[in-house]
Amino acid sequence: MLLYILRRVLSAISVVIVTLVASFALFFFAPTDPAGVICGPRCTPERLANIEQSLDLDKPAVQQIASYMKGLVVGREYTSGGVTQHCSAPCMGYSYTLGQPVTKLLANALPVTISIVIGGAVVYLTFGILAGTIAAQVRGTPMDKFTVGTTLVIASFPYFVFALLVALYATFLPQSGWTPFTENPWAWATGLVAAWLCVGVTNAASYTRYSRASMIESLGQDFVRTATSKGISRRRVVYRHGLRAALTPVATIFGIDLAFQLTGAIFTESIFGLPGLGLLTLRAFGQYDLPVLMGGVLVGSVVLVVMNLIVDIAYTVLDPRVRLG
Repeated sequence: MLLYILRRVLSAISVVIVTLVASFALFFFAPTDPAGVICGPRCTPERLANIEQSLDLDKPAVQQIASYMKGLVVGREYTSGGVTQHCSAPCMGYSYTLGQPVTKLLANALPVTISIVIGGAVVYLTFGILAGTIAAQVRGTPMDKFTVGTTLVIASFPYFVFALLVALYATFLPQSGWTPFTENPWAWATGLVAAWLCVGVTNAASYTRYSRASMIESLGQDFVRTATSKGISRRRVVYRHGLRAALTPVATIFGIDLAFQLTGAIFTESIFGLPGLGLLTLRAFGQYDLPVLMGGVLVGSVVLVVMNLIVDIAYTVLDPRVRLG
């Protein structure tokens, strides 16, 4: 099992490095002049030179990549407005547009996105798995058909349409906004209720169907029939034996979904005015703020790779056949 995990870790590191190099080339070696775009049509030569120096665009391409990599590991020095400052590791550069280190901007935005995604995950996992498990036990009944039909209706709505409807008409919900958990836990929770509701309801529809299909397959296995024939209670057979086997494919889907939601919460943050990672990246794109865009891509790639790694390791716990193989 140790060798299995080691192979996955090495694979994850290689994917992050390749993504980093490809993204750097895409953003900084594009045919357009990044410094000229940032500076604008009335740019003076002095200001243009200052921007190029701040973004290291005045250096050779190989040196730019090496400097960026070095900053991630040990930190580096950067110059802005003629002033040289030290950027501690992991240094992702300096936002010339916002006048702040990228690491600081991401550190302020990431807790918002994590709060949205984790809170929504609690909602859709709880209701989705519970509804799917109950529907599997009453397969073919009117209750089962009603559950499946409801999930199909909810899933047919585009997410941003559902979120807009909630923002416009769900006036009974608390006002959306961001308050750090450490400052006021109650204000933190109430400000995220609408976002949690949108993420939870829309994803619960999918997880209900996933759980139902997996649970139907699990309840038809020999070990479930054997446990039932031994006189074990139906509830214990379903929730202790059948549900554990049914959660294996659901865990795989959840790991990937969680990673994509962490990197793609842009609609939720934009609609409810939450200053998260998606909103920060969107604004950086509009301002051609390359260091912030690069930092967002790096965080997103690391999150996706780490979640895939966690899913692979969790699989060895949920399904012993992976570990034995």
